Amino acid sequence: MSYKTERDLHRMLRHQELIESSLSFVSGSEDFIRDNDIFPSGRTETDVMRGLRYPNGTGVVAGVTSIGDVDGYDLKDGKKIPRKGRLFYRGVSIEDLIQSCIREDRFGFEETVYLLLFGQLPTLSQLEDFQVLMARWSQLPGYFSEDMILRSPNKNIMNKLASCILALHSHDGEAENRSLENELFKSFRMVARTPTIVAHSYAAKRHYFDKDSLYLHRPRTDLSVAQNFLYTLRKDSKFDDDEAKLLDLCMILHAEHGGGNNSTFACRVLTSTGTDFYSSIAAAVGSLKGFRHGGANIKVVEMMQYLRNAVRDWKDDGQVKDQLVRILNRELGDGTGLIYGMGHAVYTLSDPRAEILKQFSRHLAEKRGMVDQLDFIESVERLAPQVFQEVRGIDKPICANVDLYSGFVYRLLGIPTDLYTAIFASARMAGWCAHRMEECCSDDPRIIRPAYKTICKRGAYVPLADRS
Repeated sequence: MSYKTERDLHRMLRHQELIESSLSFVSGSEDFIRDNDIFPSGRTETDVMRGLRYPNGTGVVAGVTSIGDVDGYDLKDGKKIPRKGRLFYRGVSIEDLIQSCIREDRFGFEETVYLLLFGQLPTLSQLEDFQVLMARWSQLPGYFSEDMILRSPNKNIMNKLASCILALHSHDGEAENRSLENELFKSFRMVARTPTIVAHSYAAKRHYFDKDSLYLHRPRTDLSVAQNFLYTLRKDSKFDDDEAKLLDLCMILHAEHGGGNNSTFACRVLTSTGTDFYSSIAAAVGSLKGFRHGGANIKVVEMMQYLRNAVRDWKDDGQVKDQLVRILNRELGDGTGLIYGMGHAVYTLSDPRAEILKQFSRHLAEKRGMVDQLDFIESVERLAPQVFQEVRGIDKPICANVDLYSGFVYRLLGIPTDLYTAIFASARMAGWCAHRMEECCSDDPRIIRPAYKTICKRGAYVPLADRS
């Protein structure tokens, strides 16, 4: 055995010993902490709005924005009155944006990014210039993929994306410049680069962890954002127009959702401290990863697989309801008792994003021979509210949210599950950047600091020698 090999072996053994001793040290600490009331009671006090939400389900107002508006109910005498959901980007209805792209048979994500960042719809010449800039900035800095992605691959693409965003700070000579002009420049550059980072991160993950061949495709300047993502992701770089247009539609729908969603709020909270662009955007990525937020689309796919395996006849409503009851009773699925893809903090009667995805995914589902799967998802959407009422006595309206259908759309496009939330992040980057600018360049900037009610018990300091 060579000296280097023997030295590495000893180092590895010492490291393993350190891990084992550390795990032994914390073993049993969970019971100790809970037995000593380290955690406050989960009971909601009358003056504490858990999750920043009032008892009637409405959110605590924490700021003002002109970027996105999520409208799902009316308030009358402090009570929520359900209504059909609506979503607006800078005052423009999401349905109008989508229908314009469908009618004119064109890609619309770049137009959506321009609208969110610059506050108005672009003229034809402005849009053409912006599309060129976006395509050119989709290239990553020299050797970035080699140094930041291939040398330190990660099984989780969201964590890799966050680390790459922080690393881009080193490639930006004006990283700490918080002027409006510079924030705008950083914003559309970041939106353009994100899909490339995601595609290359997945290529590294496949190579190093799944033992597949390594291939890295550089994005092309003659393709849209949606086209370039499919081009850089796929081994043969091939895609058809229907696929690219459906992905473009998904990205438009995910681009923005008001200032109250968790990831956007996280971005604004960090921005309010005066920190740099890359730190605040990376925080938003970390937030979106969570299964209660952007990661929910992966949970929907897992849940639907459980249901497909358990239901013999997908067209039998009784069988579908029986298995949904088992999910609520924690007898099927991941054991949380949650029917993922159902319910939303704002939408009551409908989520416009889910409605649009359901409508426009059917054409490709017919081409792929996957209509039966789409019909099955629609059955879950239709039957889940009945199950909630029968099992838990919940009689308020519960609608499908965008996650119920977005995962299915990604399956239609042949996109691996590992990338579902990362695609969400690639689209939502536009909204995050717009909110970052609104918070950063405000005329009256203030650090966001909510109050917390302290319930810790007061006690005297006990000398070390006297502690049992």
